[in-house]
Formats: sequence, structure tokens, C-alpha cells
Amino acid sequence: MTDRNPAHGGGADIVLNADKVDLVREGRTLLDQVTLTVLTGEHWALLGPNGAGKSTLLGILGAYTHPTRGAAEVLGHRLGRVDVHALRKLIGQVNPRHPLESARTVREIVLTGATGTIELVPRWTPTEDELRRADELIELMGLTPRTGARWPNLSQGERGRALIARALMPEPRLLLLDEPATGLDVAARERLLSAIDELREGRPDLTSVLVTHHLEELPSSTSHALLLRDGAVLASGPAGEVLTTELVSACFDHPIEIARHNGRWAATARR
Repeated sequence: MTDRNPAHGGGADIVLNADKVDLVREGRTLLDQVTLTVLTGEHWALLGPNGAGKSTLLGILGAYTHPTRGAAEVLGHRLGRVDVHALRKLIGQVNPRHPLESARTVREIVLTGATGTIELVPRWTPTEDELRRADELIELMGLTPRTGARWPNLSQGERGRALIARALMPEPRLLLLDEPATGLDVAARERLLSAIDELREGRPDLTSVLVTHHLEELPSSTSHALLLRDGAVLASGPAGEVLTTELVSACFDHPIEIARHNGRWAATARR
């Protein structure tokens, strides 16, 4: 196993810290001695083949899962010693499988981020500041013309951008994105990734972790990467040092040529 997680410097705050984390379910090891430190303003990608443990690790980082062994700290709070319900309100979470069942408008969907609920809370009235913030985030995500459009009538790309706006409503320090480009065509994917890049540029204090198994789905603002294979860390550190032909090929157990152009990565099979 290659450890490419260098010592962090510069005095930035630690946002996430996992120390030799294991997760065991029904006798099966899903995460094996995972160590990760994420600092303020860093933008990490978690990559690996299907079943590698990416979403499982994201569940721990989002305070939805506790490790079986090892220690995990989120925003300075150690899991197992903190009210996770309160902690989750400080984290923006984006899940493309958002379980909304009603035909809410984009604005209503974004406003649910203020209460941390899937549906609007009955008899809850948003403040003028909350309404203004929702509209600002809708504009940031390029959805102003679709403000009144309802969930069933949104494209997959529009849904993804609406969910990012929703996650930003409580002004979180940490944003977690679980395969946000799933199911998008090329144009929708590029609009989404551009929106993420613009968000990161405008919020230098924001820290984010994005899960994917496609390098083409990484925004150019990605600063760090962690490769997972069979629940264990193959490599982690600055993206340029981790997302290499050698390491990605080892991670996916297939000869893959990695190229980078205009800050974006591409992967093709080596012949």
C-alpha cells in the first residue's frame, strides 16, 4: 500500500480527521484502517471501483455512520461524543437520490435546506433573509429561470444544482457530494462542474469532498484525492500526485492512461 498523505502545513483548521478507521458489518470489513485529514479550503475527491467503500466513508464523514474501530472527527467533534443530529446541520450534503416525493418548486426545495428536512416543515415561515439567501443560491447555480419549476419537471442536471443550492442554505463549512454527476449527459455534467468550480472560487473557506468513480466528473478545482480499493487507502494527497497512470491503474486493477488538460482529468484504457 502506498501512503501519499503528506504532512499538512500552514496552520489551516482541520475539518475532517479519520484515524485508522475500520467499519465492519455482518463480519465483512467495509473500511480497513482508513486515515484521512482534510483542511479548510481543500477539495477532495474519493475515487475507486464500485464497492471500494467510497460512499461508506462519506457516511462517516457526514456523521451518519460510526466507525467500528478508530477515531473520526468532523468539524472538531469526535463521533461517539457529539449530538450527531446537531452536527449534521453544519454539513451540506448532496445526494442525487434525494427522496423527495412531492412536486415542490426549486425555491421550496432550496428552502428545505434551512430546516434540514426533505419536505417543507408545516406552518414554518421562512424569514426575509432566508428567502433572499435561497434566491441568491438559485442564481449562483444558474437556476433563476427555473425558480418556479417543480421537481418532476426538472432535468437530472437541474435537480443536481438545486440540491447543491439546498445544501448551502445553512452556510456550511463542509460540503459532501455523493456522485453528483450521476445520470447526466455531457452538457449537464459540464454545467454542474462549472457551478461547483465557481462556488469553490467564491467561497475560499468552504471545504468539500466529492465521491465518484469517473475521473471525468472531477471539477478542475479538485485539490486532493484519495484512492480506495477494497476498503483500504491505496494513495492519498495532492491530486496531481495521486491521480497518475500508475496509481489509478492499480486502484482499478486495469491499465488506464491518465491525462490532464485545462485542469480536467481524462482516463482511457492503455493498449
